Amino acid sequence: MRKMVELTIPGDHKDEPIVYQMITRFKVIPTIIEASFSSKTGWAYFKLEGEEDELNRLFDFLKSKNIIVDHRD
Repeated sequence: MRKMVELTIPGDHKDEPIVYQMITRFKVIPTIIEASFSSKTGWAYFKLEGEEDELNRLFDFLKSKNIIVDHRD
C-alpha cells in the first residue's frame, strides 16, 4: 500500500531522528518528496509504502509525538 502524507513536526523534535525511527521501528519505506525545517517547526511531504496495519501503527506513533499527519491521497 502507498500513502502520500504531509507531516508537520513541532520544533521540540528538531534533534530527534524521526525518519530513522520510521525505518527501524516500522516496516515502511519512506521517501521524502519535499521538506522544510526551522528551529520552531518543520514539515515534510512523504511517500510511504508498507502494509496498511504497519502504516497505521506508524501514524499512531507520530501522533503520540504531537506530529500532525495529513493524508494527501
